Amino acid sequence: MKNLVFTMILAVLTTFATSVRAQNYPREYLGLPGDNLNLYAVMDLFRNSETLEGFEKSLNSPDLRINNLDLNGDNMVDYITVSDFVNKKVHTIVLRAILGPNDYQDVAVITVQMLKKRKVLIQMIGDEALYGPNYIIEPFLANKPKQRFYGGELYADNYYTNNTIEINNYYTAVYEWPLIVFIYDPHYMEWHSPWFWGYYPDWWFHWSPWYWHFYHGYHSCRSNHYYAHYHHWDYVRYSDYHDFYYNGIRRYSPQVNNNIEEGLYKTTYSKPELRRDGANYFTNTRLTNPNERSRDGVAPSSRRVAPGAAVNTGEVGRRTAPARESVRSATVTTTRRVSESGSEELRESQRRETETREAPRRATEVREAQRREIESREVEAREAQRREAESREAEAREAQRRDMERREAEAREAQRREMESRAAEARETQKRDMERREAEAREAQRREAENRAAEAREAQRREIESRAAEAREAQRREAENRAAEAREAQRREAESRAAEAREAQRREAESREAEAREAQRREAESREAEAREAQRREAESREAEAREAQRREAESREAEAREAQRRELESRAAEAREAQRREAENRAAEAREAQRREAENRAAEAREAQRREIESRAAEARRRE
Repeated sequence: MKNLVFTMILAVLTTFATSVRAQNYPREYLGLPGDNLNLYAVMDLFRNSETLEGFEKSLNSPDLRINNLDLNGDNMVDYITVSDFVNKKVHTIVLRAILGPNDYQDVAVITVQMLKKRKVLIQMIGDEALYGPNYIIEPFLANKPKQRFYGGELYADNYYTNNTIEINNYYTAVYEWPLIVFIYDPHYMEWHSPWFWGYYPDWWFHWSPWYWHFYHGYHSCRSNHYYAHYHHWDYVRYSDYHDFYYNGIRRYSPQVNNNIEEGLYKTTYSKPELRRDGANYFTNTRLTNPNERSRDGVAPSSRRVAPGAAVNTGEVGRRTAPARESVRSATVTTTRRVSESGSEELRESQRRETETREAPRRATEVREAQRREIESREVEAREAQRREAESREAEAREAQRRDMERREAEAREAQRREMESRAAEARETQKRDMERREAEAREAQRREAENRAAEAREAQRREIESRAAEAREAQRREAENRAAEAREAQRREAESRAAEAREAQRREAESREAEAREAQRREAESREAEAREAQRREAESREAEAREAQRREAESREAEAREAQRRELESRAAEAREAQRREAENRAAEAREAQRREAENRAAEAREAQRREIESRAAEARRRE
């Protein structure tokens, strides 16, 4: 009987603990380090960015409060780089955290596929080490049928037809997001973040991360906006994702896996009371500006310091998989039934605990009701203004559309011509610069080759004279063998240089080499003939005795000479290759920098021209009205 009572009490307490845990963690909870980087907020930021460089800066900005990752456990938020890897018409944009020297961890990947004219497919895929498998976010957009005026597509919460929404889950017009227009510009070049460990931009500084409950409370105030515009998907739509990215580009850090297994991240979940503070902090810093709600994803004009209690003092923790709403409600019901059969003290404890937990929720519900009421009033006012504006614009819409299309065509044609002319000028400048550098390199190589040939000829001359003076007919044969080997070494050296230089250098080197060999041959033959005649008359009697000793001496000297020549040739070839490699790297770096600056200037000029055109059109429309 005692065992039965003890078992019942243990079951009640276990069920109660499970219920409390389910209530403390919302459905956004993953139990992985990715909880501290809200991919819905990252996708919304991507939608409102104009360049990848600006997207990286905003992602790491402390004012927007999106990046809260501390994967290396140094109590400082990690810097996230953005790099674009292009495969035909598909852009694979990688978000990568810097954890240490040569230590990186991919956070998420954005795949952008051009399917047809003005149609792209966009997905954000969280890395499985941080978010688990198949954590994918993509846009959730609705098309307005039979739309006959400029405006593109509307979001799903803005357009209804007979209480139904026409949904297109992943297709969106190219011009809808400025960053898509930017990366599919004909003159766009792959963007790769230049920053690495210990080398960061001037505006960046490290700050301590928040506790997860504070971070979640802060971003939960925009959950309705996120879930209306983006939704979760179950599989990757890009067919080459695994071959191109996962098996080729992905970087992962063993340090992150070890920290998860050792439970070094769990203290970030130890402050559930800060969830309400996070929501209040959002209200005080983001909603105080009346223009904040007019455009989603725009950062506030000034940074406000987060409360000191919300700073995470150390590790990040292990989390469990998200619980579904149906399971959570069933667990709460079971807990209530078991608790009613328990003791009076347990019910009183549960009641006090429930009141304590319900107080922040009720305050949140009151704020949410006030926010909904304000939003409903704003929606009604906007609807009235929209109906009034549509009644005035119905007559002028078709004329404006034709006028705008004509002007857009003219503007696009002018921009195309301007970009083509600039691209031609840039290519001509680069070509001239490359030709000048190649001419300088060829001249330097020619002078170096002449100096080496002169040194080789002088060394060979001295060697042949000394050996011809000491040896007889045997020395002559040995000298011929050495000359043949020297010519072979010179031929191999000339061939290696000719493979690295142009065809003109090869012909010039061969002509110089042929002349040198002919001159050496004639000089050697004349000297050898004189030496043979003198030696024959002078030392025929000593020839038999000295022949063996001279042969051994000649072999040792020849071996030493060949080894010295080989080392000299190898050192000179290595120096030449290193100089050419450094020059090529410098030229490539300068060319990339010039192209990047040119692309930025073109993008800025195009945006300025579009802005002036839109303003002029709006002014003309107002004058007509």
